[in-house]
Amino acid sequence: MNKFLFFLLFIAVSLGYIFEIDQLIARNFNPLTTLKKVYVNNAVKLQSNIEKYFNQAATIAKLQEENATLKNYKELYLASNNELHSVLESIDTTKNTRDDIKFTKVLSYVKFDDFTKVWIDYKKEDDSILGVISNGYAAGIVVNQDGRSKALLNGNDKCNYSIFVGETKAPGIIHKSKNRHNLVAKYIPIWYKIRVGDEVVTSGMDNIFFEGLKVGKVVGIKKMQDMQEVQIEPYAKVLTQKYFFVYKKKQLEIQSQEDGKKVEEQDSNKKP
Repeated sequence: MNKFLFFLLFIAVSLGYIFEIDQLIARNFNPLTTLKKVYVNNAVKLQSNIEKYFNQAATIAKLQEENATLKNYKELYLASNNELHSVLESIDTTKNTRDDIKFTKVLSYVKFDDFTKVWIDYKKEDDSILGVISNGYAAGIVVNQDGRSKALLNGNDKCNYSIFVGETKAPGIIHKSKNRHNLVAKYIPIWYKIRVGDEVVTSGMDNIFFEGLKVGKVVGIKKMQDMQEVQIEPYAKVLTQKYFFVYKKKQLEIQSQEDGKKVEEQDSNKKP
């Protein structure tokens, strides 16, 4: 039986070869060829899409890197522009002043836990107290510590200077406030009438500042038995400033020069 089946299979293959049945099948069953072409086309298209995707991903990564670089340049530009703007504002507010005003920059904090106390780039050798100006507003004082200039800014417990409050020019002294965003003016005589919103300016009576330099405005009033205190919202934002102006009255220099001349004259008169 097996031999008979083998014989029939042999006859069928031989006849197929003789009459080219395989070619006939190939011609009549075109869907196989079409399917092959569809498969090849889809495979090529898929490969093209994959390459396109990876090219886009690489392009996106490159653009993101360039964008990050541009952001860094933008931050540097904004920082430099803000710094220049701060310098120009400071120069503009003091260009018409007749007294001795010198531009200075902050070097560092004196202590890292106190932002109201900084070293500044200003040469100071005497023990006089000078004023600090920021954008046209009173910002603090400068003192000498071991030959170095230390700025005590508004809000420091040792930053004190005389002021006038309101139209009546009520006198007082600037001190540190318990509210770290404000200042407090103490020792104001009780008979002066003060209102919330009154402007506070330097009095010039202490020779630290000239009269009329703006300090801030009154936001609160506390009356006591024989005096009153006012809470002041300062105009100068001292904790964000890197540049200041140091103010010194010229008359102090003139007076010191006259005193020096008097001493020299006295010494010369004493000589035989």
